[in-house]
Amino acid sequence: MAFFTTTDGTNIFYKDWGPRDAQPIVFHHGWPLSSDDWDNQMLHFLEKGYRVIAHDRRGHGRSDQTDTGNEMDTYAQDVVELARALNLKNAIHIGHSTGGGEVARYAARAEAGRISKAVLIGAVPPVMAKTESNPDGIPLEVFDGFRAALVANRAQFFLDIPSGPFFGFNREGANVSQGQIQNWWRQGMMGGAKAQYDCIRAFSETDFTEDLKALTIPVLVLHGEDDQIVPIDNSAHKAIKFLRNGTLKTYPGLSHAPFATHPELVNADLLAFAKA
Repeated sequence: MAFFTTTDGTNIFYKDWGPRDAQPIVFHHGWPLSSDDWDNQMLHFLEKGYRVIAHDRRGHGRSDQTDTGNEMDTYAQDVVELARALNLKNAIHIGHSTGGGEVARYAARAEAGRISKAVLIGAVPPVMAKTESNPDGIPLEVFDGFRAALVANRAQFFLDIPSGPFFGFNREGANVSQGQIQNWWRQGMMGGAKAQYDCIRAFSETDFTEDLKALTIPVLVLHGEDDQIVPIDNSAHKAIKFLRNGTLKTYPGLSHAPFATHPELVNADLLAFAKA
């Protein structure tokens, strides 16, 4: 397995497949998962001739189970160091949910020439939580509930989320995949409880407004209209207004993870954006 070590001594696991001289696509996973969440997309774009890369965020998957640094500034710095270690140039960065926040913060501070485009899928920016500046956001009590459930019985909590709202499997007529539910649980339980606990604050309370405003690169925003985890009205519909070069596409009836439930739709949109 491949790892690199950050300047603060954290060992970060990553996958790096394909020709080293091909354009890189870097995938950023959501909470509380790992780079394995992108296997479909990585194999798809590998076949299209791209170099595909994904890492396990610190505290998640096979990376070190850190008890510190589980916030967006450090997550973004880890990506800065990953891009430097692999000498990535002109890369396309694709992030889902929490990973979308990571992409936004990284893109706003990336070293020159490292990033060319970004994609935010079901992403948390500009900010999830209800605040004075975001009065119609999600009340903090909801995220307190996440933390309480994680402490009380993380294993059960990590079954309940994918069995219900994450993939939209709680909707009438949903095509429920036990494999997807179990794979979500497997990825979640690989990570460290402390890091995952801290990350709830990172994805819910971090304000990415200034990051979005700073971006001049093309940004594609993709969002399921029936997203029960990151409601579209509080995220994509707001985020697109801050982007100078943004494009919004929504998927009627689809969930928080359309790339997982409907990869044929999302992969086609990602490929068209990559080639544009």
